[in-house]
Amino acid sequence: MAELDLTATRQHRRRLPVAARIAIIYIAARVITTLFLLLAAGMSTPNSRFGASPSLSDFVVGWDATWYWFAAVNGYPSDLPLTPSGDVAENAWAFMPLFAFAASGLGAVLGSWGAGALALSLLGGYGACLALYALLRPQLERTAALWAVVFFACGPLAALFQVGYAESLFLCFLFAALWCLQHARYAWLYLLIPLMGFTRPGVLAFALLLGLYGVWRWVKRADAPFPTREAIHLGMLAAWAIVVGFSWQVIAGIVTGDSGAYLATELAWRRNWIGDATAQFVPFEGFAQASAFWFRTWGLGDVAGYVALVVLVAGAAALLLFEPHVRRLGVVVRLWSASYLLYLLAVFFPQSSIFRLLVPLSPLWGAVAVPRSTAWRVGVLAAALLGQWWWIYNMYGLGNAFWQIP
Repeated sequence: MAELDLTATRQHRRRLPVAARIAIIYIAARVITTLFLLLAAGMSTPNSRFGASPSLSDFVVGWDATWYWFAAVNGYPSDLPLTPSGDVAENAWAFMPLFAFAASGLGAVLGSWGAGALALSLLGGYGACLALYALLRPQLERTAALWAVVFFACGPLAALFQVGYAESLFLCFLFAALWCLQHARYAWLYLLIPLMGFTRPGVLAFALLLGLYGVWRWVKRADAPFPTREAIHLGMLAAWAIVVGFSWQVIAGIVTGDSGAYLATELAWRRNWIGDATAQFVPFEGFAQASAFWFRTWGLGDVAGYVALVVLVAGAAALLLFEPHVRRLGVVVRLWSASYLLYLLAVFFPQSSIFRLLVPLSPLWGAVAVPRSTAWRVGVLAAALLGQWWWIYNMYGLGNAFWQIP
């Protein structure tokens, strides 16, 4: 009798639609994250950015969410604010408009911008889970793809699904775009590219992906046909992604009358760590400066920082090229990962926000989910949840304006 009940339960699970199974996973993950946030709020001190005993709504609109709210309420400045030394100060131009104004629209119905931002993040996170499963399923068996969704929904940065950040919405668009590329659904990409581009930075990495994918298809044309129509689409989409990627800089320049307004705004954040940040953006300079800065801060010297950077780049390249579990994910995921890492290397100054900036690499969870050992998967889940608590406690429970920025 027990065996019959167990068989019936398994059959019922198989009949449950994938979207419903992912919804159950996602809701359970959000309950865990909520408990972590409540615990962090209870442990918060007056020295935290949020003060003692903040509410969950304080977390929702904290940190960068405040800038999205400011942009939605006040718009973007036509006159760039300046520091006492005459440098461009931090301002709203660093934050793309789509999430800010979409949250404002939802907030008009739900009662506040914060409520709209929370709803948008939650919905975007669920959509990202669905798209991630669809992206990984052709390469992985069903159980592994679902475990990848579990790791993603419960991952160290999963609190982003419950605060007013644009990441979850961007990931929803990104995973959908990767799926479209994987299945040659090019028409949808003409819409998804601007949606990504005006949600958060990163669409230039997608332009690089399109170019690399086109080259790969041409090299492999003897094994898989590469019709002229597809080549034209990939070329046009790459050009479209480049246009979208630079459009926000152009818009900021037109509104402010300063062609360098956007890049100067981004450099304003870098100046918090290295006060002698150059007035001009130089590709790849940020990572080089940060390698020396952090290793010097830790008492290990500049040279050690540069060596560590070289080792890091070489290690990431080897992982994407040779690691068998990563190779199983397919060329689209691997090329995206390489493109995005190169993009970060070119534009970012790494500090505590680097963990958040790495979230677009989440399709790599599929490689972690491949081993079929239950002990392995449960161990990874436990490590992910432990990492999530560490991140929430540090960034929201203890968060300060220098060392602990999400």
